[in-house]
Amino acid sequence: MVRHARARRMRLSVDPRSGKVKLTLPPRASLKKGMDWAREQQGWIALQQAKMPEARPFAPGARIPVGDAEVEIVWPATGAGRTPKLIGDQLLCGGPREGLEKRIERWLRQAALDLLSEETAEYAERAGVSVTKVSIGDPRGRWGSCASSGQIRYSWRLLLAPSFVRRSTVAHEVAHRIHMNHSPAFHRVVAELYEGDPDRARAWLKRNGAGLHWYGR
Repeated sequence: MVRHARARRMRLSVDPRSGKVKLTLPPRASLKKGMDWAREQQGWIALQQAKMPEARPFAPGARIPVGDAEVEIVWPATGAGRTPKLIGDQLLCGGPREGLEKRIERWLRQAALDLLSEETAEYAERAGVSVTKVSIGDPRGRWGSCASSGQIRYSWRLLLAPSFVRRSTVAHEVAHRIHMNHSPAFHRVVAELYEGDPDRARAWLKRNGAGLHWYGR
């Protein structure tokens, strides 16, 4: 439950990235009335949550996208160590079953950082700009951000998206090293840097991005 200074009426929403329900109330609205109203909307809430993607845990036998490929998690893998290792279309992992999901996620995060760092350097050289640092996180509301200091931060879940989507996001953030806004000049730089259609990549994220947050859940 949150109160919003500009809210004029009660509002319910369901986060497509987590399935969590948010009740927004005007500043002086009654909390009790708000909760009573929310309980009356259980049917609507259930319908919205039923539309959510299914959770996709990093469990043995699960298949997950890595760029343009689909990879199967193989555990236990004969001769494999605790650290996952990608061979062909199999992500092999040994060690105990306990903690497997965390080990898989750590591997994916590192793979994302390595690839995004490489592609950021590629686009930065193309644009003639410098990037002071590349880092990753797991934000809910954005896929990338660029600070005036030159640091670029990405969602590691871009590794799970097709390569044309990931590379478009990298080109977008690198272009912010030239224009810290979303002006027509900024979009011209993105179009010059990126080898594809940025609109296609944005449309893919709008349509499928929320589903990427259900991997590892």
